[in-house]
Amino acid sequence: MSSEVVINASNIRKLYDGSYALDGIDLEVKQGQITGLIGPNGAGKSTFLQCVLGLIRTEGNLEGLGLDPRKERHKLLKEVCSITDVAVLPKWMTVNQLLQYMNGVHPGFNLEKCISILSRTNIKQTSKIKVLSRGMVVQLHLSIVMAIDAKILVLDEPTLGLDLVYRKDFYSQLIEDYYEGDKTILISTHQVEEIEGVLSDAVFMNQGRIVMKDSIESINKRFLELRPHQSNLDQARILNPIHERMELGREVMLFEDVDSQKLSELGDVRPPFIADLFMAIMESSQKGGQE
Repeated sequence: MSSEVVINASNIRKLYDGSYALDGIDLEVKQGQITGLIGPNGAGKSTFLQCVLGLIRTEGNLEGLGLDPRKERHKLLKEVCSITDVAVLPKWMTVNQLLQYMNGVHPGFNLEKCISILSRTNIKQTSKIKVLSRGMVVQLHLSIVMAIDAKILVLDEPTLGLDLVYRKDFYSQLIEDYYEGDKTILISTHQVEEIEGVLSDAVFMNQGRIVMKDSIESINKRFLELRPHQSNLDQARILNPIHERMELGREVMLFEDVDSQKLSELGDVRPPFIADLFMAIMESSQKGGQE
């Protein structure tokens, strides 16, 4: 993986109606990373992605591929493509007309690749876009974006409206058909459990701030979940878990920077799912703020 920084955000702030949607965001994204922005509604994920695309003005310093998105958006968008949770396509066109249009206006669009991706769906090229279901419109939009050769791909809730089978297929295609080592992907989604298998890095956001950011590899070494045997509960608590929860009647403890061998002597150990880790970090930070 290259060490080249392709997105550099420093002290990014965005004020809406007297409150900050983004409150001092510092983030570096390097070439080749697949970075997931994870957080609840209102965390600032979509606002930050809009900043990267140059759609809104902010305080602070932000560069994408060495360009200022606010001043050089026309240059940046030659190397960046995106899809948001609202897929809007010209309803009066047929699918084929849209593909031919894209082939004519976008130098990075690969028509053959797009047709190949569409062949895995039930979408007919002769169909007018206005007769397609919401899910099919999303599929079509995703197929077009996946067929564009861009250095940065920005995905904001990209599979909203799709059924489970196609969501899984999309993320599989993302790796097999789109991703190469020189491409960078920023992705925000509520279906955290579906993307953690493709992420290289995770950024936890809440109330406009970054709560935690790290590589998945580092997270899996840093945090461990223990399901202790009933007889070892007291011994496990002596090791100071940062969070506890019940799952199917069994205690689950989250530890940070505790030796895995020591934990394995007390029960079953594994790295936490990203969604579970995020909830634990949020609950722990809220408790800390109340004390």
